[in-house]
Amino acid sequence: MNAFVIRRAHAADYRPILALINSEGLPMQDVTVEQIPRFHVAVLGDASLVGCVAFEQFGSDALLRSLAVAHGARRQGVGHALVETAERDAVCNGIRRLVLLNATAAAWFASIGYRGFDRAVVPDRLLATSQFASLCPASATCMVKNL
Repeated sequence: MNAFVIRRAHAADYRPILALINSEGLPMQDVTVEQIPRFHVAVLGDASLVGCVAFEQFGSDALLRSLAVAHGARRQGVGHALVETAERDAVCNGIRRLVLLNATAAAWFASIGYRGFDRAVVPDRLLATSQFASLCPASATCMVKNL
């Protein structure tokens, strides 16, 4: 794989982000074009979008969401670079804790410092998000990382 660059998403990335999220079986129903500035994307030298991640901020907490890496770009450090970028951006925005829901990669998230978190103690503002309220299955693993 060619070298990739992580950058802030812009409006032209909206459809490629939706396509990538959809191809990875992640919820996309609540992703709007207005949310695109919250995303970071990984792009190859030829401008192909191969990864994305976002967070939704609620005070000092945030929901890390929509981490997706194209199948052909996996095991190249794309996911790790995206999450590190989102974490740095989160800290710059006053976020002290990231919470996520995941149905398939809990072990990977654990390997980068996230730990299981009881949904019963998730702040109400996060529980009210569409990710918690309806889009992610109840079987999804809830995880947290203090920043």
